[in-house]
Amino acid sequence: QAQLVESGGGSVQAGGSLRLSCVAPGYAHGAFSLGWIRPAAGKEREGVAAIGDEGTTYYAESVKGRFTISEDNDKKILYLEMNVLRPEDTAMDYCASEKWRVAKEVAKFRVRGQGTQVTVSS
Repeated sequence: QAQLVESGGGSVQAGGSLRLSCVAPGYAHGAFSLGWIRPAAGKEREGVAAIGDEGTTYYAESVKGRFTISEDNDKKILYLEMNVLRPEDTAMDYCASEKWRVAKEVAKFRVRGQGTQVTVSS
C-alpha cells in the first residue's frame, strides 16, 4: 500500500478548529478503509475516525459531534474536520489504511504517513 501524506495540524486554543488532510495517491475508492489514529494514554493508540471500504463511518466516543471525516474521491484526499477542540485532543495524528477491515477497526489500521501534530492549549 502506498504512502499517505498528512497535513493541516497546528496550534489552536480550546474551542478552535483544524482540518487535517491525508493525500492518498494510488488509493482506489472503495478498495481500502481509511482513517485517523493517535496515541492514547493507557493504550498503544486510539482510533479517532474512519471511513470503511464499504462506506460506513466510525468515530471514537470522545470526538463524536465534534469531528467529521470525509473524502474527496476525485482528488484522493481524506479529511478530518476537527471542531470544538479540547486540550485532550493534543496528539500526533496519523493517517492509516487497511484492506479487509471495517471502519470500527481503525485502531488496527496500519500507519502509512509521518503524522501531523495537533496542539490545543487551554
